[in-house]
Amino acid sequence: MNILVTGGAGFIGSAVCRYLIAETQHRVVNLDKLTYAANLETLSSIAGDTRYCFVQADIADSAKVAELLRMHDIDTVMHLAAESHVDRSIDGPGEFIQTNIVGTYRLLEAARGYWAGLAGEKRERFRFHHISTDEVFGTLGFDDGLFNETTPYAPSSPYSASKAASDHLVMAWHHTYGLPVVLSNCSNNYGPFHFPEKLIPLMILNALEGLPLPVYGTGENVRDWLYVDDHARALVLVATKGELGRSYNIGGRNERTNLTVVETICDVLDRIQPLNSGTSRRDLITFVSDRPGHDMRYAIDATRIETELGWRAHETFETGLEKTIRWYLENEAWWRPIRASKYSGERLGQRKAS
Repeated sequence: MNILVTGGAGFIGSAVCRYLIAETQHRVVNLDKLTYAANLETLSSIAGDTRYCFVQADIADSAKVAELLRMHDIDTVMHLAAESHVDRSIDGPGEFIQTNIVGTYRLLEAARGYWAGLAGEKRERFRFHHISTDEVFGTLGFDDGLFNETTPYAPSSPYSASKAASDHLVMAWHHTYGLPVVLSNCSNNYGPFHFPEKLIPLMILNALEGLPLPVYGTGENVRDWLYVDDHARALVLVATKGELGRSYNIGGRNERTNLTVVETICDVLDRIQPLNSGTSRRDLITFVSDRPGHDMRYAIDATRIETELGWRAHETFETGLEKTIRWYLENEAWWRPIRASKYSGERLGQRKAS
């Protein structure tokens, strides 16, 4: 098939592009605006492949998207383009509204116009896969079980609210216009090429450089962690074999408190690259004021994708985290320029209402 991946130069999108080229026979068109967290170096391993091409464009440019759909005879859209950092959404929600809501609307309209002009088997084969987050469901208490596909939406942050809105738009375009869609909501991803402002890469790199390891609040907030390559496999399954009009929750079944995550990173680094002083990197952990509206717990019930599509996460948190840490140790040439230029390390998400 011919697959259009939006946001394919981002963390998850690039993993999807690499997986599609390495493990399938599909052709990939990567559409990305190349905002601050995008990096074409994440795609260097496939850049020369004849089944892959990159186009710099904005999903909100309906005319350009419609042109690409026709020019490349697209069979499936995998929509990953989004502003995704919660702290940044607190400081500047406007970009999240523009990309995640308005951009998704315009992409849907371009896809609907293209699909309406298809006929026969080509029309039957077309799909629009919207990739979202478990944060749309809000927060769970420690005794509240797991998020499933029928959990009511209750977003807490500008980011999660914008993603919830985009989820609703996608399902509305299916129910109202018949657009053939599938939707997926994932837990927290981690792995190689993760932008350094996110929790796991930030802690790895700060620990390597002997900098403080800032943990919000008391570190008791819980997240379910999903290795990015496991997620990429799941997304391709949903896009190609998922039942139209349905959503699929994708999680690693790896719940950990934030403090446990940071302590585990310290312990792994201390084992494979000990400090000359012989001290533990746990000594660098510093508790800082909590993020406004910080959800306590996310946890995904992945039963539907496991039973219906046969997907299973290959990595445990321990194996995936060690792979990730070793990747950052071996790829300073990738992350060092980002730390030096695009990302200054300042704390985000503390802006108060005017």
